[in-house]
Parts: sequence; structure tokens; C-alpha cells
Amino acid sequence: MPKFLHTADWQMGRAFTRFETEDGAALVEARFEAIEMLARLANDHQCDAVLVAGDVFDAQTVSDRTIRRVFNATKGFTGPWVMLPGNHDAALAESVWTRARRLQAVPENVHLALQPGVINLETQRLSLLCAPLTQRHTYGDLTEPFSGYESPEGFPRIGLAHGSVQGLLPDEIDSTNPIAPDRVEVSRLDYLALGDWHGTRQINERIWYSGTPEPERFRNNEAGNALIVEVAEPGATPTVTRLPTGRYQWHQWRETLAVQSDLEQLLERMDALPDSSVVDLRLEGSVTLAGEEALLKALSVAEARFRSLHYERSGLQLTPTDEDIAALKADGYMGEVVESLRERQEGAEDDAARDALAILAGLLREREQEAGQ
Repeated sequence: MPKFLHTADWQMGRAFTRFETEDGAALVEARFEAIEMLARLANDHQCDAVLVAGDVFDAQTVSDRTIRRVFNATKGFTGPWVMLPGNHDAALAESVWTRARRLQAVPENVHLALQPGVINLETQRLSLLCAPLTQRHTYGDLTEPFSGYESPEGFPRIGLAHGSVQGLLPDEIDSTNPIAPDRVEVSRLDYLALGDWHGTRQINERIWYSGTPEPERFRNNEAGNALIVEVAEPGATPTVTRLPTGRYQWHQWRETLAVQSDLEQLLERMDALPDSSVVDLRLEGSVTLAGEEALLKALSVAEARFRSLHYERSGLQLTPTDEDIAALKADGYMGEVVESLRERQEGAEDDAARDALAILAGLLREREQEAGQ
């Protein structure tokens, strides 16, 4: 029973410049560790091969060091790896793949599908029908020739492609590198291993996107997995098992705070996230001064605990309650200033008033703390 691991969209060489230097370096390193994990999974599940459905590299211009490290990371699995060029690493006349060969970085057990055609793995009894991208964008279905490809008797026919299944994915990615939704039936495929959609997604029982093994963007599309695929015999329905591979979890939250319970629920959700989280948080609405203090404390703790935390609170209005003002003991002129700032916020969104109120509240708290010592 042939069994293989399906993965795609490694995007090696991607730079995470929006993050702090330390965090960006950790996210880059996690992608190399993901390849090593794929090799371990292939061994643990006794796979016959590993199929990479495009975008091994993020760009043609990645460094020689990145190229060497990618292929070094595959060494844990000594069976065949089959790598397909995608839109980011298309098989141009001069490409990252030709450079890898010149560097002599490609191990003997790694097959580069740089030309359309069939790769028959005789020992593993698998026939791989490959549709590499030879330019970044195409407007014809590169899997169409699969129908004319012959395969050895008794070998499951496995398609390997990178693109968009037409009519079944969001419209914004439906324009280039199209794949016919009936490709499996027309070309007599037992399974079609796809890349390009970065999340794990089942199109039907024989067509799957594996997604990237390590998330790299804020999109809730089930990234961070690999697929183990078993095909008992030609014509049999494949058995597909999803395995988690991602080290870091990416979360993008857009929260509107209106009442105290909103803030409490937000802090509970943040506290429940694992240390391996990468969080992008944008806050709007309003919060009391006491709530602001609790929020800032929680954000400070989370910054130290999470892999990365970026937050934007310019849309969050401070609305001091009478209890807040009483706790600050802002009497006389200082109380008038606090009240004036509060009124400026209520009339219209005023970032300066909000910031001034936050600073003033902080100074008043410090004064009270010093007085109590």
C-alpha cells in the first residue's frame, strides 16, 4: 500500500521584517525546523516518499546559504523527495533550482520536477504526474497534459501541481495558474496533491491542499499541517490523515470594548493562548482608567510571554468613571483638567486628549503611590 507525505508552500527565505529582529529570526528558524519535522514524520509513518507541491523557496534570489540549509534539513528522511516549482520559485531558464544544482546542494534522493512529465518511483510503485510552473503566472491549465501521460500498470497515479482549483477557492486567487475542478476524473488520478493555498483544505476525497507546514501570515485558514496519504491500489479512495506541524500559532484579533466584561473576556482569551503565539491585536471602543491599567499590565506580561505581540490601541477611548477620578484624588485644578480631557474625548475622537488623560492618570497614580510609602 503506497503511502506518502504531502506538503507545500515552505516559502524558504521569507523575511519577517515587520517583526522585531529577535522574533523575525525565530520565525525564520521555525521554517527550517518544520522541514526537519516533516522528515521525522515521514519516517515515523513509514512513508514511501515526500511530495512538495510547489513554493519550496519564497523567491529566486534567496541566498546560497538558505538553499544549502533547505536541502540539509531533508536528510532525516532518506527516501525520495519530489519537489515541484511553484509561482515563487518557477523553473525559469535560470532559477533557484539551477543555482542549487550548480552548488551541488541537491541530495541524490531529491527529485526536482523541473519539466512537465512523469516521475516513476519504481521501488515505491508510485507514478507522479508533475505540472511545474515554468513562469510565475500562467493562464492555461498546466495539469491538462496529465490525461495523455501513461503510467505503469498497478502504480497509483498521483498528480502534483501548484495553482487554483477554479470556482472552488476565493475569487481573488482564481485568476492565474488555474486547475480544472474535474482534473482527477478526466486524467484518471488517484490523488491530486496541490500547493498555493497556504491552509489545509480538502476539495474532494481525492484533491487536497496540504497548506504550509509553518504558519507565516495572519489568516485563519488551517495552516501548520502536513498530510499523510495512503492509496491501497489504483482506483481506491485515498486515506488522508492531517498531522499538525506548526510551532507558532498566529492570531489576528480586532476587538471592540464597550463594557467591563468585554475587557475581562479579552484578558482571559489572551491568558489562554500558548507561549508560542504570534499576536496582532487592534483595540477600539472605550475603557475606564481602571480597565486601562489592567489592560496595560496584561499587555506587558503578554509581550514577555508570547513569541511576538503587536498591538494598536489608538482607537480605544479612555472614559474615566466617577470612581476612577475619585481614586486619582484629582481635586481642584487637577480635577478640572481631568474633566476637560474627558469631555474632549466624548465630543469627538481626540487622540491628544486620550493620550494626555492617560499620562495624567499615570502621574496621579505615581503621586499616590509615593505618598503612601
